[in-house]
Amino acid sequence: MLKAGVLGAGHLGKIHLRLLNQSEKYELVGFYDPFTENAEKVAKEFGYKLFSSVEDLIDAVDIVDIVTPTLSHFDCAKQAIEKGKHIFIEKPITNTLQEAEAIRTLASQKHIRGQVGHVERFNPAFIAAKDKIETPMFIECHRLAEFNPRGTDVPVVLDLMIHDIDIILSVVKSKVKNVHASGISVISETPDIANARIEFENGCVANLTASRISMKNMRKTRFFQKDAYISVDFLEKKSEVVKMKDAPENPGEFAMILQNAEGVKKQIYFENPTVTPNNAILDELESFADAVNNNTVPVVSLTQGTEALRVAQMIIDCF
Repeated sequence: MLKAGVLGAGHLGKIHLRLLNQSEKYELVGFYDPFTENAEKVAKEFGYKLFSSVEDLIDAVDIVDIVTPTLSHFDCAKQAIEKGKHIFIEKPITNTLQEAEAIRTLASQKHIRGQVGHVERFNPAFIAAKDKIETPMFIECHRLAEFNPRGTDVPVVLDLMIHDIDIILSVVKSKVKNVHASGISVISETPDIANARIEFENGCVANLTASRISMKNMRKTRFFQKDAYISVDFLEKKSEVVKMKDAPENPGEFAMILQNAEGVKKQIYFENPTVTPNNAILDELESFADAVNNNTVPVVSLTQGTEALRVAQMIIDCF
């Protein structure tokens, strides 16, 4: 079992602590949180060992799970890597692209494994549909959330939209060509609503909308490709695949047939991939344990986390 320690015991940090404590792949050693009152409360309530400093925790573990505010990701990761510890780091990887590049380079030099917490890669609805996504040419994402003060220290692009950026980069096998975007601040010092259009060299276009002051929650992405449409509802954990094939000569009574102006007939087929319920956060943490134990590339590597941040920064620079 890998010895793990958590930096940060806020809302998400407590979830990580609980799951690491449950996992058969980790031994939870303890945690550190600079806010003494909260840290002591968590330690007393759950019985986790509270370390007195970041340094002491890093020295006691094999893996450092960084669940601190984004602004401190770089310093925490740098300390851990310099001491030869593998890192799991919440998204976004760091606050700036320069910091991300530095972390990626340092980890490579020290032969350290690192994974970024883009948890939607482990969403069961996406897992069920991703093998159906082949060469999407148009992608539309809507990620809307009701207002929550957590996360407003960064723009909505880094808070919410970056999830969809990572998903898109994982399925579009082409370089980003152009980015156009607009954003507006409503209640925060940084944009709360943003829309972006990402154009890829292969002709694919992705349109992303993110809001953290919506009246309802929505996390839905639609992928359009030749002869197929794939819908992934990350919130409701549902997937749908709609395929179009040449219509048979004698279609069934209830078959859906479309005919164009040239007389070509196509039949529409509906498929709902089996979605297997899971705990996405536990799965991402345990997949990282597997990567460390087997010396393989993590599902969401530091390089991929850096590329997601790079595109996010391109979007922010448009504002």
